[in-house]
Amino acid sequence: MRKVAGLVARRLALLFVLLALVFLVVDLLPGNAARAVLGRDAPADRIAAKEHELGLDRPLPERFWSWFTGAVTGDFGTTAHGQSVNELLAENFPQTLLLASIAMLVTVAVALLCGMWWAARPSGLAARVLQPGTAFATAIPEFVVAIVLVLVFSLWLGVLPSVTFTDRSGYPASPEMLVLPVVALAVPQAAWNARVVRGAVLDAATAPHVDNALLNGLPERTVLLRHVVPFALPAIAASFATSVGTLFGGALVVETIFNYPGVGALIAGSVSDRDTALVAAIVALTGTTIMGVLLAADGIRIWANRGRR
Repeated sequence: MRKVAGLVARRLALLFVLLALVFLVVDLLPGNAARAVLGRDAPADRIAAKEHELGLDRPLPERFWSWFTGAVTGDFGTTAHGQSVNELLAENFPQTLLLASIAMLVTVAVALLCGMWWAARPSGLAARVLQPGTAFATAIPEFVVAIVLVLVFSLWLGVLPSVTFTDRSGYPASPEMLVLPVVALAVPQAAWNARVVRGAVLDAATAPHVDNALLNGLPERTVLLRHVVPFALPAIAASFATSVGTLFGGALVVETIFNYPGVGALIAGSVSDRDTALVAAIVALTGTTIMGVLLAADGIRIWANRGRR
């Protein structure tokens, strides 16, 4: 329990520092929220009044602490345009979470399948296909994958939509609209994680206890599940957990390409408006989600390493 408490404390401290940096970086950008809302031609007295209304005339540490204490209680404040940040996030974040979650499930399934196959046939067809294929796919950014998918499956073949339309619930009107965004996000991460799975399984398979199990006549499937996978699990879980953050970051770009109704448009608009409260709220929500996944991966590592020295 002490290890878990220490991990939670470190993650929370890191999130706090990240949010403070967000406030600092947005504050250092040219202009401010008052000028963005009123326009460059607004009179100086109106801008000064708007700055006072938004609290921009207060010191940065004071503004950050005021926002942070509210965020801890679940109140992310209002945007520079007077909208509730909580309402905006409630309308848009679930869609991004849906997109990233499906992409993560695809990533896990494909990476485990390809990685295990590659580890089982290290010099066969799997190696000849996956060695260059995963290296190439890992190096391609999500937005490039998205553009290629649109060209091939939407413009040339015409089998999948390239633009997302929503129904009354605010979610994509049909499942087909999720296919290209999910694939664009999953391809680089599945390729990277397949390499991690292969390396972790091969490393675990060289342990002395695995040789002993094989010499004792245990079936290969039993050896794999009981003696190889548990030792490979911490590295695999850590890699998958790291991919969650990358998927959220990639989702913000992919959403823009496919006109997907998530927080991608929100973050772009909030940075343009120098809307610190909205930027920080999005970072806080995604950061908390990623932190939870990383803590789960740490828990798996602690469980898998129990009793070892």
